[in-house]
Amino acid sequence: MNEASLAVQVEGLAKRYGHPETGLLAVDHIDFEVRRGEVFGFLGPNGAGKTTTIRMLTGLAQPTAGSARILGLDRARELSRIKKRIGLVPEASNLYDELTAFDNLIFSMRLYGVPHRQQAARAEELLARFRLSEKRDTRFGRLSRGMRRALTIAAALAHKPDLLFLDEPTTGLDVVSARNLRQMIATLRDEGMTVFLTTHYLEEAERLCDRIAMMVRGRIVALDTVAELRSQTNGFTGIELAVEGHNGGSVPEIRRLSGDSVESLIVQGMAAAQAEGRRVVALNTVQPSLEDVFVELTGLDLDAMRIEKNGKGK
Repeated sequence: MNEASLAVQVEGLAKRYGHPETGLLAVDHIDFEVRRGEVFGFLGPNGAGKTTTIRMLTGLAQPTAGSARILGLDRARELSRIKKRIGLVPEASNLYDELTAFDNLIFSMRLYGVPHRQQAARAEELLARFRLSEKRDTRFGRLSRGMRRALTIAAALAHKPDLLFLDEPTTGLDVVSARNLRQMIATLRDEGMTVFLTTHYLEEAERLCDRIAMMVRGRIVALDTVAELRSQTNGFTGIELAVEGHNGGSVPEIRRLSGDSVESLIVQGMAAAQAEGRRVVALNTVQPSLEDVFVELTGLDLDAMRIEKNGKGK
């Protein structure tokens, strides 16, 4: 692919902690590319190496081996230029509790060198966009968790970066706050921004990402679109039948069957309904879920993905 169409190019990237030969290999010589304008998902359980990868790409950690180009710039030689063109939303917020929402945005713009005459208008624009205008003068530490997360993303966008890194953006949020943030991420993608997203939530990755890399124990075990990843499952086929309710009732009964071919499943389902003297009122084929794909390609139990860093499942 043409380099101009790539936001990230990684070759042989590795990070080892401790002894140079026997220490923990957190990221094991990975290769991947992120295309401009896509939401690229790094999917994997906690401890897979996702955050370490982001830290290396954004200059917060030094790779043990390998190379990376960010927005066409060499990470090893042009890191200062890269930092001016990327935004980073870490898993733990980097904003200041004692500053107001507005002042945190102004401070972020000063760090990135946004001209003084543009700062106030840009801050108000971001507050409005993230539905925080009413909290303009509220200290960050007094905002709800969802609002703090939204403001952290707003601050990362203060200098209008070309590439946004989001590390586990919805971890610990309630359902409504998580949904709102996912909508914000989708909007950023629609506006042409490149988003690099790490998550251990399968549903989140499936909804948001154009392509997904599955990472386990420091290695990328699969990388493709959701549709292509689904096609790699071993012969999974399913159908969903809506069968006429008992005594002709108006509420149909839903039945799901899985096997090796759609044709055989349809025959089985129709025969079973006929034997009961009931009519099939609807039939749909069922695609394998991302959960099915993850289990088959990684060999891991889904519980490995559902455990939070604090030991609780979501």
